Amino acid sequence: MHDFIAIGDITTDAFIKLKDASVHCDVNDEKCQICMAFGDKIPYESVEEISAVGNSPNASVAAARLGLKSALVTNLGDDSYGHRCLETLTSESVDTQFVSIHAGKKSNYHYVLWYEHDRTILVKHQEYERILPDIGKPKWLYLSSLGEDTIAYHGAIADYVRNNLEVNLAFQPGTFQISLSTEGLGEIYKKTKIFFCNTEEAERILGIDTLGPQELLKRMRDLGPEIVVITAGPKGAYAYDGSKMYFQPAYPDQKPAYDRTGAGDAFASTTVAALALGNDLPTALKWASVNAMSVCQELGAQRGLLSREKIEEYLKSASPEFETKVL
Repeated sequence: MHDFIAIGDITTDAFIKLKDASVHCDVNDEKCQICMAFGDKIPYESVEEISAVGNSPNASVAAARLGLKSALVTNLGDDSYGHRCLETLTSESVDTQFVSIHAGKKSNYHYVLWYEHDRTILVKHQEYERILPDIGKPKWLYLSSLGEDTIAYHGAIADYVRNNLEVNLAFQPGTFQISLSTEGLGEIYKKTKIFFCNTEEAERILGIDTLGPQELLKRMRDLGPEIVVITAGPKGAYAYDGSKMYFQPAYPDQKPAYDRTGAGDAFASTTVAALALGNDLPTALKWASVNAMSVCQELGAQRGLLSREKIEEYLKSASPEFETKVL
């Protein structure tokens, strides 16, 4: 039996490092725009392709590195990018038996505009004939980003979680899932054991603005999840299990962040993996913060993912300010 099975789209990311751009933010440095000259030829510094990434592939790799029996349910085209994605997953000890290869189709390929320590991603999800395979009854099912052709597929996933209540569901919605009404994914929200999003995503899901983190936690939990985790980037993360609210400070960067791609995925999937390994929620949040920090030290969403032993080493040297706080 698998400990952890992730469902979601997979892609190859082409990281294009820009050197001639500027970023403009609001007074809180939260809502920012990247700007480049329009109608001009813009030089770039470098480009690097990274295979087998995306919210769910990143989660499956994080779980495997932490020692869980991990698998991925996803769809690929029968092309060179798809074959490289399979090779990468296999090299990371992720079970690929639930990966569907579609003859005559292209694999997803995204462009990452990388400037300073952050990125903007140009995405295009290919359409596939999606069928939920027989995945048995894993300890944890992790659902994240899927393309716009997946309304019926989400229905099949909802049927699965309804009929397998003993399977713990973690839900980290992607862009399309956030755009759907909460009624449209109501069954999934109601059956979710633990839910993850960032502050801006929570506001979009709820259709509100400028609420404090504690009120956001309460309103998100009203949608059905047993535990809600809302991340705030370098400012830390908040969690609510219906009884207690927690604040988890970010683990201090060991050096200036190199690339923040995948930090949220690392935080969410590491929390789930830590819970699957028998840890309580405060401990899981600390593990997650360490792994998110480490991912920001490397290019892409997976290179910085740590083993259990390495996370425990970081925790041994953590300062008292890093302790999870009850609000």
